[in-house]
Amino acid sequence: MKNILATAAAAFLLVTSTGCSGFLDEELKSSLAPDNTYTSSYGFEVGVNGLYGWARSEFNTWGDATTSQGQACPYESFQVATDIVYTGHGDGSLVPFENLSYTSSTTFVTSYWNWGYGLIASANEILEYSEGDVNWDEPTDKAYYQAVARFFRAYAYRYLVYLYGDVPYVDKIEKDFRIDFTRTPKAEVLGKMIEDLQFAIENLPEDPDKVEVGQLTKWAAQHMLSEVYLMAGKYAEAETAAKAVIDCGYFNLMTSRFGADKDEAGDPFSDMFKEYNQNRTSGNMESIWVMQLEYNTTGGGGEYEDWTKRAWVPKYYNEDGFVLADSLGGRGLAQIVPFKWWIDSNDFFASSDIRNSEYNIKRNWYYNDASSDKYGKKAEITEDTWTKFTVYPAVTKFFYGKSENLSYGGNNKDRMKFRLAETYLLLAEARLMQNNAQGAADAINVIRKRANAPEITAKDATIDFLLDERIRELVGEELRRFTLVRTGKLVERVKKYNSHSNTMDEHHTLWPIPQTIIDSNTGAEFPQNPGY
Repeated sequence: MKNILATAAAAFLLVTSTGCSGFLDEELKSSLAPDNTYTSSYGFEVGVNGLYGWARSEFNTWGDATTSQGQACPYESFQVATDIVYTGHGDGSLVPFENLSYTSSTTFVTSYWNWGYGLIASANEILEYSEGDVNWDEPTDKAYYQAVARFFRAYAYRYLVYLYGDVPYVDKIEKDFRIDFTRTPKAEVLGKMIEDLQFAIENLPEDPDKVEVGQLTKWAAQHMLSEVYLMAGKYAEAETAAKAVIDCGYFNLMTSRFGADKDEAGDPFSDMFKEYNQNRTSGNMESIWVMQLEYNTTGGGGEYEDWTKRAWVPKYYNEDGFVLADSLGGRGLAQIVPFKWWIDSNDFFASSDIRNSEYNIKRNWYYNDASSDKYGKKAEITEDTWTKFTVYPAVTKFFYGKSENLSYGGNNKDRMKFRLAETYLLLAEARLMQNNAQGAADAINVIRKRANAPEITAKDATIDFLLDERIRELVGEELRRFTLVRTGKLVERVKKYNSHSNTMDEHHTLWPIPQTIIDSNTGAEFPQNPGY
């Protein structure tokens, strides 16, 4: 994928020619238009690269005017008001999502609607033009490009259904201005997503070693299909889909050291999160689909593409005796801070669990300012350092620094979207929902064996244990809000673990419909979600 990043950058001009100011209004922005681009396989390659770029902008803050979310903490809005973190830095874009004061006019409430329908519009454009008179290079090209488009259409609806519930299902270019959209029942939308993913599975490449780095394969679609089946309450089908990925033979959990730093201190889990170690080309056989980023590369995602480093890295540099350092994660802002109940507990992680090693959760901080008399001494974690958000146990997955630009705000590591560990946890969830506790324990134990954690028995295998295991394995990678909504545990877990958002009730499981959508859709009733 890095070989075609520049093409992907150009493709933004194409995919943004179908705007989304209301729902699907068309707004031609470039001479690189669908009519003169979607005439050959190369034209469709440009178009689908634009889909990759649009999808990757899911957490973009202040960057591209078309695809960014327009404020500082979009990613964090899916982590606060859950059971894992609270706001630290107190950014004004994030606080309403923690104290549940967001409204139908709050920025992210609107921006994610527009982001989702923008991606859908671009996918629909590719699908419609692919049915025209096209000079295909290979007989399979049409089905392939349609499969990519249908995968991303399902990916967009995944966000929309989790966030808003019933949403309009649109599967064609809307050539005429419309003000009469209606809300399609969630179950129907999920059914359409399943159809899209089934088509993608049939027509995407099978062998991940025979595609460009970052390119979709059928296994990415199969993994997402398992999750969508869980969303739809089709648990046997979810189990089958997850097993297909696990048993395909192309992927395995990483149990030995790999990558450029394999001879340095670390473990197989921490290796996956080192820069450049996310793809199969580095030896990582666990990743199923990886969104591609690249520092200082045109089309590789700029400083605003991903701010997860700012989210998870403490403001250690504000503590006397510290200076900015790439080895300490770069310049974080402690936008979100882990709750003590899990990260500072003596029994949440087994003592042998490598996911709790110093390489994965930094608990030992040493003063690094050579001009300070504290230099080299250990900085104690205290209530004061924790409440100042300067020194506390920190998840290292998102550490990212560049020695030549220590104040750089972005995180340009490739983003592992789907990896096999989560597939096993989806399998466990599917089995739990079918009252197969032993089968769920078996799936969870595969993960725990890799982590060198004690195995569990069937009596231990509950949804709450699974949700805890997802923290241990996937914290920060998963969008925690989505997981808790899917499992029906959001309100219960927030009330148990999160005093910052304890006014939450069932209506908060959905965001409100953006007010601009309701106000502009005067030709048909478009009800607001309950409670807003």
